[in-house]
Amino acid sequence: MSREQQLQKLSHLCLSNAEALKHAYSFCADAGIGCFRINSQILPLKTHPQITYRVEDLPDGKKIIATFSECGKLLRKRCLRASFHPDQFVVLNSPNPQTVASSIAEIEYQNEVAEWVGADVINIHAGGGYGDKKSALARFIAAFAQLSTAAKSRLTIENDDKTYTPAELLPVCRKLKIPLVYDVHHHRCLPDSLSIKEASDAALATWNREPMFHLSSPIEGWSGKQPYRHHDYIDPDDFPEYWRRLTVDFTIEVEAKAKELAVLQLKGQLANDE
Repeated sequence: MSREQQLQKLSHLCLSNAEALKHAYSFCADAGIGCFRINSQILPLKTHPQITYRVEDLPDGKKIIATFSECGKLLRKRCLRASFHPDQFVVLNSPNPQTVASSIAEIEYQNEVAEWVGADVINIHAGGGYGDKKSALARFIAAFAQLSTAAKSRLTIENDDKTYTPAELLPVCRKLKIPLVYDVHHHRCLPDSLSIKEASDAALATWNREPMFHLSSPIEGWSGKQPYRHHDYIDPDDFPEYWRRLTVDFTIEVEAKAKELAVLQLKGQLANDE
């Protein structure tokens, strides 16, 4: 395509995605779902090195931004929450400077959209261990310093199921004053010295706004060969008993392949247990 054709096609896609997001917000509000995770590709190819563009330069740029801004107004009106979870290629602690630069560009793009749509969380994993976790986390801290103030204010990190536990990330969170999104499934796959209660409490203390946790269930059960793989739905037994006793407001992002069906089923199961 010519550059003009590219921008026309991208403009159509971005506007369609902005309108779809409005519908998603409305659906969640009507269904009693309090949080929506926005797809990282809501602005397609935004940071692609050969395609990158400014929304303002698209034929429908003003309308696209206005529609996203309407999403933000709807979010506030309906008391919703929105988040981003950048793709796996976003690795701030990579030893490859180009990967770090690309990761920063991706976070900044999602932060730009987050400003419009009212999202207050851009959640990432800390990255790889690269045979030396101490040095790897030092690179994360150095890369974090390169982010804009607005992006820093939204960035959160999450314990994962292969490399970094809550106990390893909490010192980084405290140093950088960024929240820990505590993933209890990952913690069960990759445990440390902390109990679920201890990890939950420590994570809660890192937040300067409503905390967010992650919940999922293993598709093959906890005795399966790959317990880190997510199920379509949530086993209510995987919902930590301690979370039921918490008296603070917090968001639980359900990571399940059935998406809103899994959320609604879990809400019903928890309500029946009360």
